[in-house]
Amino acid sequence: MAADPHALRFPSIDGLRAFEAASRLGTFERAADELAITASAVSKRVATLEELVATPLLLRTGKTLALTSAGKEYLGQVSAALGLLAAMPLHQRAVQRIARLRVTTPPTFARQILVPALESFTEAHPEIELELLLSIPFLDSSPHDADIEVRTGADKGQPLLDDRVLPVAAPALIARLPPLREPADLQHAPLLRSPLEPWTPWFRAAGLAWPEPSSGPRLVDLGMTMEAAVSGQGVALARPTLARHWLATGTLQPLFTLTVPAANPYYLVLHRSEGAASVFAHWLQDVCRQAEQQSAAWLSGLA
Repeated sequence: MAADPHALRFPSIDGLRAFEAASRLGTFERAADELAITASAVSKRVATLEELVATPLLLRTGKTLALTSAGKEYLGQVSAALGLLAAMPLHQRAVQRIARLRVTTPPTFARQILVPALESFTEAHPEIELELLLSIPFLDSSPHDADIEVRTGADKGQPLLDDRVLPVAAPALIARLPPLREPADLQHAPLLRSPLEPWTPWFRAAGLAWPEPSSGPRLVDLGMTMEAAVSGQGVALARPTLARHWLATGTLQPLFTLTVPAANPYYLVLHRSEGAASVFAHWLQDVCRQAEQQSAAWLSGLA
């Protein structure tokens, strides 16, 4: 014979969870910490449950709790029921299904390559929560718990960009200088310095036996170097992949068509190779391929 639905007394889920946690942990205080409520609220929920089933479930002896005989039997049934409910996918909080990924990257790569394309990644992969942190080249400042690192240097991981560099300057600076018709005319120009982009390789390719510039600020960031160039402070060696906005708008102009490979290319270092890390790595490699293609097309137009 089916039970009379009007005779059934259903307890609240919150009451069952309070009873299960208090029984398992032995005190209302510890149960409160787990459930993120107060100990008083746990006690009241258990009392309401006991009133509903009309029998004591817990013995309260000071701060510790013990199960009554009825409580032991009821706990087994409650634990099984809560386990079934917890196993249902729709009852699992969405945040628990989010994969968190921590990525560190040099500032200029983040601003010029990564962030402008980031919307396409977040739209395609809403299940991945991305945390971006900036690292400082040469200072080994990347957090040690990063899942993925974008780094500069050589032989540090998977190559990301096959960059080339060439001298660029702001139109205002070009107007102030004697005509720059050939590389040797740079002797009359202030040259911006960065250990990330030394001038010596370009000098040698241009047939100049000049030493590395020794005056002026030493900028340990490619973005700062280009910003200094934009403000007319000097000539910079620039990568079209990073300077494409300034080059497209004419804010920076190439002085010569001669290019050399970047001294410190970008590399991808994976500390995790599966799941969200693999998804992000493939996406970033595709973004960098597109940036390379745009750079190559721009450089071919200079010839």
